Amino acid sequence: MLNIALLTYVAIMSVTPGPNNLMLAASGGNFGFRRTLPHLLGISIGHAVQVFLVGMFLAWIMVVLSSVRPILGVIGCAYLLWLSMQIWRAASPEGQQVARPMSFLAAAAFQWINPKAWVMVLNTVILFLPHGPANLGAVLSLALICALINLPCIAVWAWLGDALRHHLLVPKNLKLFNGIMASLLALTACYLLYGELIVLA
Repeated sequence: MLNIALLTYVAIMSVTPGPNNLMLAASGGNFGFRRTLPHLLGISIGHAVQVFLVGMFLAWIMVVLSSVRPILGVIGCAYLLWLSMQIWRAASPEGQQVARPMSFLAAAAFQWINPKAWVMVLNTVILFLPHGPANLGAVLSLALICALINLPCIAVWAWLGDALRHHLLVPKNLKLFNGIMASLLALTACYLLYGELIVLA
């Protein structure tokens, strides 16, 4: 089950910029690595659960996904835009009063409307599971391997945000950092939404 191609694919897809990683960097910068851990674990465990369920029910999920994918894409992009506003607001004193890290369950649930997560999971299941009926052992192994590879890759982003925290104690630096993170997340949402609209056209 574990091979270099699988390790490389999951690692590259996990560590490259995307909604999860931008949110982790922002959370690490605003709340620190320790308070970002539930968010971090929610992503990796949510990813493993998504891999497992897609692996077990691929044929059915592909049929359902073809009809609801545009809706999921729009919901996911709208949510990313909302999150970018939350990150932007965290730069202001009043925003810091209400801001808090994403919870474990929210991070795990987000994987189901995250377009990049869907691409990653579908490709992983199609490319690295044996053909034929779903095999419980093979699917469980793949889900576990994905989580174990994904976790350290995305942790880098939360750690980088946390490493910048002492610079972010200066209000103008925090405002700039959150502004950059919010803008990148909003641009990511717009790019993903454009891709969904192209598919619909």
